[in-house]
Amino acid sequence: MVRGMTVRIDEKKVVAAAAEGMDAFVEVFRSAIMEAVGGVLDEVSMQRLNADQITLLAYCIYREEVMDGGHVQLIHNGYGPFIFLNPFAKAMRLWGAKPFSKLVYGGRAFYERNRDVICREYSDEEFMALFEKFPEADELDDEFIEMEEEVTGIVAEYIDNHIEDFAEIEK
Repeated sequence: MVRGMTVRIDEKKVVAAAAEGMDAFVEVFRSAIMEAVGGVLDEVSMQRLNADQITLLAYCIYREEVMDGGHVQLIHNGYGPFIFLNPFAKAMRLWGAKPFSKLVYGGRAFYERNRDVICREYSDEEFMALFEKFPEADELDDEFIEMEEEVTGIVAEYIDNHIEDFAEIEK
């Protein structure tokens, strides 16, 4: 039984996603959780979710932002506090993604040193210049890109082994 908000997913969707691969499997759970909270992740909706559901959403946000525009984009788009000032890194370690957890802690140090500069309002040109200004972010980005497939596999395996903590599967 899911603690917190009950998220329901049709068993056929889960089976089809698992057959497609780990990305689709993770996405079917992410999508169902987001649908259950009305597509909005904020203070109110997070109170309705359990820690595993929130951790999954945090991983998906982290992955999407870093794969699209790196740590600079993640922080600039306002996700720094959600990712770096919550127990996300610890949760990833407990899920079995120890090297990724260490990367997130490194990202937190980068965030704490640079958030004031990165979070300012910028023109598109000024924002793009931030990528040149922070080569340390490139190193973090590259490290994640190298481990992303393995980490996503760990996340998918964790979901599979703890499905009842993410959703109720309906036959």
